[in-house]
Amino acid sequence: MLDFIVVGAAQAGLSMAYFLKKLNKKFLLVDKESAIGASWRNRWDSLTLFTPSEFNNLPGLDFPAPKGHYPSKDEVAEYFEAYVKKFNFPVQFNTLVEKINCKEEHFLLKTSQGDLKAKNVIIGTGPFHIPYIPQFSEKIDPEIFQVHSNYYKNPGQLQKGKTMVVGAGDSGFQILDEISQRRNSVYFSGTSNVRLLPQEILGKTLFWWLKKTGILGFSKDSWIGKKLSTSRQPIIGTDVKEILRRENVNLVGKVKDAEGKTVFTQNKEITDLKNIVWATGYRPNFEWIEGLELTENGYPQHYRGVSNINGLYFIGLPWLYTRGSATLGGIEKDAKYLANHISKM
Repeated sequence: MLDFIVVGAAQAGLSMAYFLKKLNKKFLLVDKESAIGASWRNRWDSLTLFTPSEFNNLPGLDFPAPKGHYPSKDEVAEYFEAYVKKFNFPVQFNTLVEKINCKEEHFLLKTSQGDLKAKNVIIGTGPFHIPYIPQFSEKIDPEIFQVHSNYYKNPGQLQKGKTMVVGAGDSGFQILDEISQRRNSVYFSGTSNVRLLPQEILGKTLFWWLKKTGILGFSKDSWIGKKLSTSRQPIIGTDVKEILRRENVNLVGKVKDAEGKTVFTQNKEITDLKNIVWATGYRPNFEWIEGLELTENGYPQHYRGVSNINGLYFIGLPWLYTRGSATLGGIEKDAKYLANHISKM
């Protein structure tokens, strides 16, 4: 019988493993992937963080890059590998947790590799569970290649011809930037009315200012935290205005429907598409945890990661407690809080 099973071996799970080891708990990390860092390596090729290296430190080991460097996805994966090796965490790969049942004195985890038991469980799977694509996409002719940003790698995946990028978040604009540099004509579907933040201000990185002003530390229950958590997230470090001014980028407004080879948008009926990249985000999925109370948005009911089920915890969710909760450098505070809570149990 293990003291803890940690579901997910990326930044959230690894941060908790660090503190569980300090508490001398008997634990196991389980992950559906085949290697540490795989969830990062599987993202698109040109992905880089918009947080510089000095703000990406997990507890106990600084990110191995010069100050001011913006790491690539592969550098993040390599950092995680080094982290696991340094602290010698026990990890079981290729293990998808399909169901968690709460018994009288333990949890039963039904997985793709058989059943596991533990007195406590920490969920560190993050917020990105089910890639979301509008249902009407099923009506689009199969000759049009469709891919969610979760599976997009580079423009080489795409068929020759016109592409539409759907989505006005960081991912959408970064992918639009990349594709529009290599394609003759690209449609953009999404709002152009977005807040923009540069990566550097007056010679200092944006995150230096955010930390200096305390913005990353405001709790979700504070007045500022409530305002920030309910407002649209700004686009960081991408020159959106320049991208949208390019002659080969055509703004078509929101996608409304589709039929065959015709896609209907606010501004245009598009009939010459060869590709669609859906940078339309994700939906949470926690239905596999028996007895868990969920919010109207599908996220767990909790206070700073402590759920309504005794012995069940969460780490790495957006706004778990502060704006920094889902960032590499911000997870440590949440992990430390949970570790302190656990030590008193």
